[in-house]
Amino acid sequence: MKILFLTDNFPPEVNAPASRTYEHCKEWVKLGVEVTVITCAPNFPMGKLYNGYKNKAIQKETMDGIEVIRVWSYIAPNSGFLKRILDFASYAIMSFIVGLFVRCDVIIGTSPQFFTAISARCLAFFKLKKWIFEVRDIWPESIVAVGSMKRSSKLFKFLHWIEKKLYRSASLIIPVTDSFKEYISKFTNTSKIHVVKNGVDHELFKPIPKNKQLLHHLGLQGKFIVGYIGTLGMAHALEFIVESINDPNLSDKFHFIFLGDGSEKLKLIKRSKELKLSNTSFLPFVSKESIPDYISLLDVALVNLRKDDTFKSVIPSKIFENAAMQKPILLGVSGESKKIIEKYNAGLCFEPENKADFIHTLDKMLNPHIYKDLVIGCQKLSSDYSRKRLAATMLNHISHLNE
Repeated sequence: MKILFLTDNFPPEVNAPASRTYEHCKEWVKLGVEVTVITCAPNFPMGKLYNGYKNKAIQKETMDGIEVIRVWSYIAPNSGFLKRILDFASYAIMSFIVGLFVRCDVIIGTSPQFFTAISARCLAFFKLKKWIFEVRDIWPESIVAVGSMKRSSKLFKFLHWIEKKLYRSASLIIPVTDSFKEYISKFTNTSKIHVVKNGVDHELFKPIPKNKQLLHHLGLQGKFIVGYIGTLGMAHALEFIVESINDPNLSDKFHFIFLGDGSEKLKLIKRSKELKLSNTSFLPFVSKESIPDYISLLDVALVNLRKDDTFKSVIPSKIFENAAMQKPILLGVSGESKKIIEKYNAGLCFEPENKADFIHTLDKMLNPHIYKDLVIGCQKLSSDYSRKRLAATMLNHISHLNE
């Protein structure tokens, strides 16, 4: 079988869509599938080209048996609605043109944004192939959730109309949460919707001792470290965390690190300086291979999103990576994510954007008996969300399309 996979994020980018696509495709290649990925020159989230890449019409490489075709796109930082739309649309057009010349049996288009799915749908039409919509986020609802669009606007209604068209035209829909499936079921046949949740690559993310050299380099020896590792974007409500860190009840007990880049990073650094925080460090983006060393430093892994009903259906993939390294989760997300954490007792949950509850819940992490139980819960959660097993499950659903 030959799979053509469209995604605008792919390694060396390290965000959740890039990791999921790469790890699934890598496993499919091991199982004998020929996989071609059409993506962009790596630039997420700051809109700057990674070293060694150019933003040209076509450039090719092979990664772990995956044929990767990178196409030109309008590059923009992960901020500013109109520029991002130009970014997404330019990729969709270029991926469609190049995709016409790629031999395949089935086509997959992945969100968060669904311009990728539009390209996949058009390719399926012209190439007379079936296409699969992998839904990692609900567009355009998630745009409303971060305040970039109003639900009453004409643009929202137009995008929602396209969204429903995509659901109905896809031969198979793979959402990453049960909540997404419930939402999508309102618009199309439930029988073609199969949930394949996010998971973790256990070869990369596994328990290791704290990296002493890194601890010394960062001056964090002997500190109880709470860390957020990932995109510092509009959806993550990290300004709330920074404001909460200013509380005197936290200053002497914990040190907070924020690792990554994103549209909100400069604003967060500025606010941290205004508050004169001495227990906070902002660290630059690192390669995916280096991330386990930084996770090793953590005593608690922070996973946080804005307080909005849209995010109740989201399961951040960093939950699984941190759990695999046995780092208890401090979760500021309601809904399906909270259910998973509580089911496995892999962390403690606080009400999103509730400062008092955040401080109270974090303080519980210092109890050694509670902490030990949470580590055990992380082990159980991680074992149930193996990326290798989930990749095989998704491939099984894909294979049934051609029967």
